[in-house]
Amino acid sequence: MHRRTFLASAAAALASGHQPLAGAFPVPGQLDRIGIELYAVRNAMKASPERTLEALAKIGYTDVELLWSFKNFGQSIKEVRVSLEATGLKAPSAHMAPETILTEWEQRCAEARELGMTYLTAPSLPSEANRSIEAVKLWATRFNNAGEVARRFGLWIALHNEPDHEKLIMGQKPMETFLAETDPKLVRFQLDVGNMLMGGGDPLDFLQRHRARCWSFHLKNVVADRTKDTELAKGVFDLRAFLAAVPELDKKPCFVAQEGSGDELVSAKENYEYLRGLSW
Repeated sequence: MHRRTFLASAAAALASGHQPLAGAFPVPGQLDRIGIELYAVRNAMKASPERTLEALAKIGYTDVELLWSFKNFGQSIKEVRVSLEATGLKAPSAHMAPETILTEWEQRCAEARELGMTYLTAPSLPSEANRSIEAVKLWATRFNNAGEVARRFGLWIALHNEPDHEKLIMGQKPMETFLAETDPKLVRFQLDVGNMLMGGGDPLDFLQRHRARCWSFHLKNVVADRTKDTELAKGVFDLRAFLAAVPELDKKPCFVAQEGSGDELVSAKENYEYLRGLSW
């Protein structure tokens, strides 16, 4: 990716109604790597993991986000490694149940390192954290502890946001509390753009306030009333302006994450081609 001027960055941010990020100098061009969360093609993966990964690689995807919470669709760690090697795909991240950090965490970290991963990401906190800020704080402490272990393996633990994370609990947004209670040297954040929109939040504003914490992204767009996601090119959110505002984007995995699709692989191809055609 080639350097571009701060003026272009500022213009993109101002066009979206936001001030440019201080110290951020995005670069022009396209995403160097385009990934897809395997939940976006979960039915195809259930039918045939190997053929689906082959199809994603043929479309042009370079990365996938594994689903440990789905037990890798029946594949062992060795089988996953073989499938990735056969297709040339990389798996920089996996989604896992948050409770994973409470049992055999070192073993999970060792498996992630074996697969060449960088992130182990919880898609959400347990349901108790939807009712109590104290529960959010408890899990923040647990993530800090797990983060210390992960760093010894050269990995990061991260948390991903769901739409209901925009709802106030005891007057506080749970993700704001979680970030305040976790150590940025140990815990990172995966920002799901569409989920934040569906919850009523503003991803660009969140990015501006927490740009040092957001190290991977779920790229998802929404229909006009924000009730559901749709293909990236058909949504109302300006993904071009958002991506232009991300500092050091080439170091941060981006995964297509459309969840509601009539034909998963058709939508996966459409979403890939949309991102491949974006420039800023």
